[in-house]
Amino acid sequence: MATVKYAIIEAMDKYEKIAQELGVSLKQIDTVLSLTAEGSTIPFIARYRKDMTGNLDEVAIKAIIDRDKSLTALAERKETVLAKIEEQGKLTEALKQAIEAAEKLADVEELYLPYKEKRRTKATIAREAGLFPLARLILQNSPNLEVEAQKFTCETFPTETAVLAGAVDILVEAISEDTQLRALTYQEIHGHSLMTSTLKDESLDPKRTFEIYYDFSEKIKSMQGYRTLALNRGEKLGVLKVGFEHQLDRIIRIFEARFKTKNAYVDEVIQQAVKKKIVPAIERRIRTELTEVAEDGAIQLFSENLRNLLLIPPLKGRVVLGFDPAFRTGAKLAVVDETGKMLATQVIYPVAPAKPAQIEQAKKDLSSLIKEFGVEIIAIGNGTASRESEAFVAEVLHDHPGVRYVIVNESGASIYSASELARHEFPELTVEKRSAISIARRLQDPLAELVKIDAKSIGVGQYQHDVNQKKLTESLDFVVDTVVNQVGVNINTASPSLLAHVAGLNKTISENIVKYREEEGMILSRAQIKKVPRLGAKAFEQAAGFLRIPESKNILDNTGVHPESYKEVEKLFELLGITELDESAQEN
Repeated sequence: MATVKYAIIEAMDKYEKIAQELGVSLKQIDTVLSLTAEGSTIPFIARYRKDMTGNLDEVAIKAIIDRDKSLTALAERKETVLAKIEEQGKLTEALKQAIEAAEKLADVEELYLPYKEKRRTKATIAREAGLFPLARLILQNSPNLEVEAQKFTCETFPTETAVLAGAVDILVEAISEDTQLRALTYQEIHGHSLMTSTLKDESLDPKRTFEIYYDFSEKIKSMQGYRTLALNRGEKLGVLKVGFEHQLDRIIRIFEARFKTKNAYVDEVIQQAVKKKIVPAIERRIRTELTEVAEDGAIQLFSENLRNLLLIPPLKGRVVLGFDPAFRTGAKLAVVDETGKMLATQVIYPVAPAKPAQIEQAKKDLSSLIKEFGVEIIAIGNGTASRESEAFVAEVLHDHPGVRYVIVNESGASIYSASELARHEFPELTVEKRSAISIARRLQDPLAELVKIDAKSIGVGQYQHDVNQKKLTESLDFVVDTVVNQVGVNINTASPSLLAHVAGLNKTISENIVKYREEEGMILSRAQIKKVPRLGAKAFEQAAGFLRIPESKNILDNTGVHPESYKEVEKLFELLGITELDESAQEN
């Protein structure tokens, strides 16, 4: 009973912390976490449980879930650490309170450091040889330490010099693990030290990308995220040597203040503890912290960039020509109809190093495609040879005043064109021609086309390959899921890739939906969705409101109204005098 009571108190403390950090109520937190535990997805909770959550959006809901996970992980680690220290019989009330009050995993690990099971160190060997009493004599400033040392000689430490060095090792390790000294040193370094970089190998930076970091220094507390990521990359490539510049005299004074005695051996202990142990450890911690902050900021920016790409308005109902530019290998063209179906593909040589005759032929070929298929707009990829191709297209369009062109972000198109999905869709085409089709479709429906590609391949920002890939994937997937569900999906035309991002659906169910369409024909009502194999009651509840069916006789099936609310909407329609829920309802 006591354990249950403690768990409830712990949960309440956690909820209060989340509420304080995120500016939400305890009720909102409890509701979100309860719905999540029941299997509800973030898009479903945000759209269809607003009355329960107090209108929390997807971002706020995800923040609650993520913070709950991180605080749970922190609590579990604290439990483990407390248990291990207690097993050693060294858990004092003060230490227990300090661990329980720690707000970061790094702080818990700092407190646990002196009690961790250690590998066999020089200090361990010295303690085993019985040199601890001599270490105590050093701290007591005992006279004639060299004489005392002779009493401790042994096979492992055969001379007084070796014995004294062993005693120093014991003290260095003990001081290095002093939690208070480490905390004071951390504050000193974080507040006053500089992060620096110097040139290590100029030959590895032929474009001088990192030139501003060849002789760089900045206060740690002022470091911008993009600088941290640049230094990390430069160091990884072998161009830069990254380090720190400390005011060591200030750090040394922190340690000297701890010792009541002063002698040459104490000085040696301080020097070794500071320079060989504590400062390097804190440097590693600070670099980790700076990198985490920088990565989180970069991932947030990448996510915003992706969201903006996905929400570019579609240009539906137009015949589009996709133009994938290139110099030597020729530009790949693909014409798609209003629905994105491929009509034709061709390769032309419109720019240098093509010969004049090839360029003239390219003009004729492009003009012919425009006329034959009634092309209304040309989508030009923004990659290699894009500017030259734009000039070429503009010249050809002088003879086609009704046709326009637009530059399209082609990032990831090559990834899609070589994917299993693209091979399945266009097995007879080359990779390059598939890429041109993807570019054309991106203009028609950016969201439907971009979801076919791993979000990390779309090219959403600098340093995206340098940040934590697990965090990046989670963040970008969340953006894709959020946008897909906000926009809604036509269940009769959507690809498995698009359907898989609908709340409650997965890869298997999405493929089953497409297979069901192929075998049974169009899905004509939301109720019919339940007939799809492996799409159970929970999946239907989560997905139904985000799936659109324009062909349904019930107009509500093509809206964001969830089937669970149909009866209420029908009552409202009755009050408005609308009796048939078909297309005529739109006119009232």
